[in-house]
Amino acid sequence: MAKAYWINTFTAVHDRAKLDAYIALAGPAMRSAGGRFLARGNPAHAFESGTTERTTLIEYDSVEAAVAAYHSPDYQAALAVLGDGAEREIRIIEAVD
Repeated sequence: MAKAYWINTFTAVHDRAKLDAYIALAGPAMRSAGGRFLARGNPAHAFESGTTERTTLIEYDSVEAAVAAYHSPDYQAALAVLGDGAEREIRIIEAVD
């Protein structure tokens, strides 16, 4: 089974306090679901239409594990806290062999 990568890119932050509350809950939720943070923060460089907002790369053992993490009650609680505090794009992709 191939590993999977969850790529979370913020396209706009509207409320830093809500984002901070989300981060406090989302990190532990993702780790408890088997996620391993590989990178997070603002990009060092962004090219073409790349955003300079916060981006997170999290490794999971499989696509199924990453999707389950997204739907987990703990992560859904983090999303509820974030609310309209930010706009994001989330992608889950399968690793290549």
